[in-house]
Amino acid sequence: MKKKERLNYNIIFVLFLMLCASVIAIYSAQQTHQYPTNFAVRQVMWYGVGAVIIALAMIPDTEQMDKLTWYFYWLNIAILVLLVVSPEAIAPKKNDAKSWFVLPGVGSIQPSEFMKVGLILALSKVVTKHNETFKLRNFHTDLKLLWKMAFTTLLPILLVMLQPDLGTALVIMFIFTVMLFMSGVTWKLITGLYGIIGTIGASILYMVLYHPKILSTYLHVSQYQFNRIYAWLDPESYKASLSYNYMQAVTAIGSGRMNGNGFFRDHVLYVPEKHSDFIFSAIGESFGFVGGSIVISLFMLLVYNIVIVASNTKEPFQSYICAGIIAMITFHVFENVGMDIGVLPITGIPLPFISYGGSSLMSSMLAVGIILKISYESNQYMFD
Repeated sequence: MKKKERLNYNIIFVLFLMLCASVIAIYSAQQTHQYPTNFAVRQVMWYGVGAVIIALAMIPDTEQMDKLTWYFYWLNIAILVLLVVSPEAIAPKKNDAKSWFVLPGVGSIQPSEFMKVGLILALSKVVTKHNETFKLRNFHTDLKLLWKMAFTTLLPILLVMLQPDLGTALVIMFIFTVMLFMSGVTWKLITGLYGIIGTIGASILYMVLYHPKILSTYLHVSQYQFNRIYAWLDPESYKASLSYNYMQAVTAIGSGRMNGNGFFRDHVLYVPEKHSDFIFSAIGESFGFVGGSIVISLFMLLVYNIVIVASNTKEPFQSYICAGIIAMITFHVFENVGMDIGVLPITGIPLPFISYGGSSLMSSMLAVGIILKISYESNQYMFD
């Protein structure tokens, strides 16, 4: 096939539709005049940067990508370590979290966004190499693979929790979970592992509700994170303080009803971070249930196309990468929309490709660039 015919135009078209949806939603969020900056124009600029990232991501072939995986993984680990030890002059705290570098002329960069992609590549390599080495699977070999994957995932989680950034840690854990299921590890290990994790999770929730001082002392959980849990469990009691963001977002979405209030009408509801973390509230307010459904359908269409790419490739390494990226995108959408409509706690996770933010968009475009490269090579195999 000709090179241009091997490009996956379905995914490219979905990205174009997401660009349109993002700019419209961000522009709609700015109609309250709460922002002095035109974030819609900046988002177009970040999409331009993302297009360059996609082009760069499509340069290495599978073999080169395999060789570069650990370099990219350890580079991201080193940057996260640097973030933790950096002075607040270049890594200031925001909402008690030290998650961003502030670079002159560039703005804020969140390194943990790129760590997600680095982890997906690393876990894919770990699983592929292990399965190639151990053709005959048993409990012992599966336990060895579990330890390899756990160690690879543990470093990013520890560094992210030192910031602390619970939202990103949850994304990393979900990526690990999906790729563990895909790796072929026996269900006995998976059941035992997540039985333990479920017990620990329930214990932590109990500690949050009844003994928060122990968590803040020994795990350095900040009061800001406790507040998010309290506001989620009892929003009405904290609607003037802790759950203010949640109540405003839910009210904004509810006011849109079926078709929304309209694009050019003045919006009277103030929602903090409406252009980024709470972008779905702007979509629901302006375009109602119909607009929100269209945006969610775009994500379903993107995931569907990635599943097709995964099913067409002959390389296990590429299939695991596709699974990890699907997990990353799916969890982001589920958590962001969930916190906007009040069924999940607020964690500050952006809506991929839609929320304003350079780091999130560049990371997502890097992931899509890798998918496009996998699709490009798969189409070549199909017609060679």
